[in-house]
Amino acid sequence: MKVTQRPPHAPLHGGPPRRQRGFTILEIVIVFILIAGIMAFVGPKIFEQMNKAKSAEARIRMQSLAGNSEIYKLEVGRYPENLQALVKQPGGVDKWNGPYAKDTDLKDSWGNEYRYTVPGQGKGFDLVSLGADGKDGGEGENKDIAY
Repeated sequence: MKVTQRPPHAPLHGGPPRRQRGFTILEIVIVFILIAGIMAFVGPKIFEQMNKAKSAEARIRMQSLAGNSEIYKLEVGRYPENLQALVKQPGGVDKWNGPYAKDTDLKDSWGNEYRYTVPGQGKGFDLVSLGADGKDGGEGENKDIAY
């Protein structure tokens, strides 16, 4: 009895050998070029929306801090001298029922501390986020946000 070995590329059922298919280098390069083109168009729009979202988040946090300052004033009888008074009871304040805010609430969306001034210009206090750069003035996401 003669035993013959089947070549490694031959199919088990005995027909003609199957050809293995894969992607050519050219096809892969074309796909990467298409993806890069799409990302070049979509990427800046995504970052622009993220910047707008951070500004909106800073405004919302400021509204919350302003509301907490008003509650502090109702209970204590005056606005807090600084934002830290919303988190930790200051010395010499008896009617403090806080904490009115968390320590993490005292920073804006970019991790900068809010500028809080008592008394404010024409109101009880001023509350300002200096934007992404943490400096006065600016454009875009670096623009100051005032409450």
